[in-house]
Amino acid sequence: MGGSMFSILILVLLFAVMYFLMIRPQKKREKETNAMRAGVQVGDEIVTIGGICAKVVKTKEESIIVQVGADKVKIEMMRWAVSKVVKEGSGHVAKDIDAYDEVEESAANEAKKSKPRRMKKAAVVEEAEDKVEEVKEAVDKADE
Repeated sequence: MGGSMFSILILVLLFAVMYFLMIRPQKKREKETNAMRAGVQVGDEIVTIGGICAKVVKTKEESIIVQVGADKVKIEMMRWAVSKVVKEGSGHVAKDIDAYDEVEESAANEAKKSKPRRMKKAAVVEEAEDKVEEVKEAVDKADE
């Protein structure tokens, strides 16, 4: 009779140890991950579970829209696909990037007005390069 009580006590003790060493930490990590995914904001740089590095440009309730690559391709994906937030959006860097996007868009619109297609592309490239240099100089001055 004493042996069976001892066996039950060891079994209960084993379950308690498993709970504190395995189940509880896993639930804690899951809560942290869900909080991180819910806290993703516009401007954050993320890595998806597929290994894609992207920048968040718009958030929705269940999904986010991210910008990928040099061509700035936009992709809509579910929030659960975010693996980690690499860099949270910061004020002055995001403003500089937004200013660069606005300059690039305005240059493209101006070039589209009255030139043939070949000349439009050349003009956009030249104007974009000039604007990039101006933005870089402004960023360098701001950093100093």
